[in-house]
Amino acid sequence: MSNLITLYQDLINRLNRLDWLVPTLARLTFLMVLFFYFWNSALLKIDGSIFSPSAGAFGQIFPKAAEAVVWDVSQMTLFQRLVIFAGTVAEFILPVLIVVGLLTRLAAVGMIGFVAVQTIVDVLGHGVALGALFDSGQALIDQRMLWVFLFVILVLKGAGPLSIDALAKRLLPA
Repeated sequence: MSNLITLYQDLINRLNRLDWLVPTLARLTFLMVLFFYFWNSALLKIDGSIFSPSAGAFGQIFPKAAEAVVWDVSQMTLFQRLVIFAGTVAEFILPVLIVVGLLTRLAAVGMIGFVAVQTIVDVLGHGVALGALFDSGQALIDQRMLWVFLFVILVLKGAGPLSIDALAKRLLPA
């Protein structure tokens, strides 16, 4: 029995030395699973340039207001334009920061906020059922919890050693 406990402790010690792998894999998972989802969503929000919101952006973020004016972008208020602009910029910049590992913790906090707002808009604006935890019929809350968990890993662990954050930490004086 003593040999089994020693073997187990040795295995745990080896795994603990791989702790750097967790944030690196979290960023890689984000790249493979969510990066292009957010990037393509941001592309749908622009009409030629970042300063020209599309009808799709209007409909995605303010669906009831867009329907009320028959998707006429010219009738957007200044507030709506600013929200769409900020959301679009965030949807382009935050995922890139996470992938390259620059200001990763801050970008991950931003993505948590983004996912929260996105979920609120989906439920209140688009009428998507939030569902219940562990309910396979309504996956929205389960899906968004997995996304947020990925970002929480990055908030707690940082970007890992293969990142611009780690490079800057090595190059810049404390």
